[in-house]
Amino acid sequence: MQYPNQISKLIDSFMKLPGIGEKTAARLAFYIFDLPEDDVSNFARNLLDVKRNLHYCKICGNITEDEVCDICQDQTRDRTQIMVVAQPKEIISFERSHEYHGLYHVLHGLLSPLEGTGPEDINIVSLIKRLRDDTVKEVIIGTDATPEGEATASYLSRLIKPVGIKVTRLAHGLAVGSDIEYADDLTLMRAFEGRTEIK
Repeated sequence: MQYPNQISKLIDSFMKLPGIGEKTAARLAFYIFDLPEDDVSNFARNLLDVKRNLHYCKICGNITEDEVCDICQDQTRDRTQIMVVAQPKEIISFERSHEYHGLYHVLHGLLSPLEGTGPEDINIVSLIKRLRDDTVKEVIIGTDATPEGEATASYLSRLIKPVGIKVTRLAHGLAVGSDIEYADDLTLMRAFEGRTEIK
């Protein structure tokens, strides 16, 4: 027996989300079917609002409702440091730790030759433009301890160090292969405190 066409389409939509297989997608589709119509309408409206009302900060690439995000607008932040992260969700993890008070830069990806992701595919050009300002003294590479994260850190270090800006890498506490998004506050604090300069 096949699913009704509308359920099949909803299953296909859920399967486009990361980590959602066919069984989970089917379970979610039937759950949505059983929800009150008001809840489904609110859910659909929230999805549309995210697409229509949010965009990337023109300075750092973080998600924001405004042209420039709250962090970039905050004049109390340490403007001598820029933490480079792969995705906006990682900023939330660092902000929760209350240990870092500088600025951020979001790459929106990592270098991955196997997947065909090169330097031109991530947000590097705008980072280099930001470093032309004499205010920045240190770039902290806050990418995951994965092969892609390490390759990106190494590439950025080779690109930035000749300009005379210190480049450091988070260390101590972040296990190789771990995702920053899932690290607890203490682990992030130790990783930040134990950052090392990339040679």
